[in-house]
Amino acid sequence: MSAPESLADLTIEELIAFLPEGNGRLNEKMGVELVEVSADRVVATMPVEGNTQPFGLLHGGASVVLAETLGSIGSAIHAYPQKIAVGVDINATHHRSATSGVVTGVATAIHLGRTSTSYEIVITDERGKRVCTSRITCALVPAPQG
Repeated sequence: MSAPESLADLTIEELIAFLPEGNGRLNEKMGVELVEVSADRVVATMPVEGNTQPFGLLHGGASVVLAETLGSIGSAIHAYPQKIAVGVDINATHHRSATSGVVTGVATAIHLGRTSTSYEIVITDERGKRVCTSRITCALVPAPQG
C-alpha cells in the first residue's frame, strides 16, 4: 500500500494493512479487534477468556494493553504524516473484575497537540459496567525521513 495523505481517511482494514506490524502480534494474541478509529475516538473489543490472571479475572495488564493500543492508534492518526507517536506515560485504575465475555475500550482524546497527545480510556464489560479507567500520554516526534 502506498503512503496515504492521512490515516484518518483509511478504513480499519486499510489502516491495519498500512501499519508495519499490522494489528500487532500482542493484539492478535489477545484478540483485540478495532471497531472505530479516528484521532478523536478509538474503540476496540477484547475477550476476557485467554487474558486472565491465575484467579480467573481479567488481568490488569491486559486492560493496560488494550488502553495503550487505543491511545497509541489515536495518537498515530493525529500525528501522521509529519510525526510519530511514542508512549511516555500510562496509568490505570481497576474498578471491578470481569470473568467472562468481552470488554470494550473507548479512548477519547483529551489533548491533541503539536508535541503530545493524551487520551482517557474507559473499559467496560458487556453490561456497560466500568472495569478500568486509564490515561495515556504520547510524545509526538519527527517521523523518519526516507
